[in-house]
Amino acid sequence: MTDLSKIPVTVITGFLGSGKTTLIRNLMLNPQGKRLAVLVNEFGTVGVDGEILKSCADENCPAENIMELANGCICCTVADDFIPTIEALMAMPQAPEHILIETSGLALPKPLLKAFDWPAIRSRITVDGVIALADAEAVAKGQFATDVDAVQAQREADDSLDHDTPLSEVFEDQIACADIVLMTKADLVDEETMAKAQAVVDAETPRNLPKIAVTDGNIDPRLILGLGAAAEDDLDARPSHHDGHHDHEHDDFDTIVVEMGEVVDPDALQANIIRLAQELNVLRVKGYVAVEGKPMRMLVQAVGERLRAQYDKPWGDAPRQTHLVVIAEHDHIDAAKIREILEA
Repeated sequence: MTDLSKIPVTVITGFLGSGKTTLIRNLMLNPQGKRLAVLVNEFGTVGVDGEILKSCADENCPAENIMELANGCICCTVADDFIPTIEALMAMPQAPEHILIETSGLALPKPLLKAFDWPAIRSRITVDGVIALADAEAVAKGQFATDVDAVQAQREADDSLDHDTPLSEVFEDQIACADIVLMTKADLVDEETMAKAQAVVDAETPRNLPKIAVTDGNIDPRLILGLGAAAEDDLDARPSHHDGHHDHEHDDFDTIVVEMGEVVDPDALQANIIRLAQELNVLRVKGYVAVEGKPMRMLVQAVGERLRAQYDKPWGDAPRQTHLVVIAEHDHIDAAKIREILEA
């Protein structure tokens, strides 16, 4: 049984654009009577996810309980960022009763779990559970390798071969570390595609995991909170490609921030964002767009060629400037070309 004196922490992991922020927003709206705190780890310098969550703050999760770690991947900055932030949360006049941690899409969850064994916090918090989100449509398409079936066949034929791409290793480590997998964006796939995506997940997990289809982050919180997994004591059951290594490299990925003024034609900009995926293999674009003549800012979230845009809040006194975070594998980051396409 979990020590009831410890604050439970839910780690929410998942690949880029799988729906982590949307899930947390829904948990904030239905906190089961708990006072929440949220830790957001961004890959890039513009705090898009943190801003989205702060716009949902209320008495159950006030804005001061929503903290961002933007100095690098949370699993690589444990001592400098994660531990001090957790200590600051627990030192607040009203300590949170449950903490949600949104890792970046490129983070490996296992090194983070190891941090819960640090003497400064071990007696005070516990990992209630690790929730991995998997974009059902993307996983079914095998976007973590050029040809998933061929790679798997080669690996089975020769155990000494390792044909995993960096993206597949991140995905596999997230799934292997999970207690529950949420198959997100279920409304975008049919039953056959969902079954295919679930089969991919099953192939990457060392144990039988519950898999739940989810649309727009809507899920009964009782299914994913209060698991009592004490994951920090269960690390051996959560294998990682990086077991035995002290850290992992993020040189496989890179990010740039593109800043522009007001945009006259938002539809043209959205088409250009999709071009980034088509022509430069960009993985993710997220940020805010200042549209000429519109008092509201436009929130843009793109995963590959799939893009969603909505006007989320008035600019108010904030500078009307467009900020877009662009994330891609290192070999596909061409800052000049990216800017050329976005400004076309």
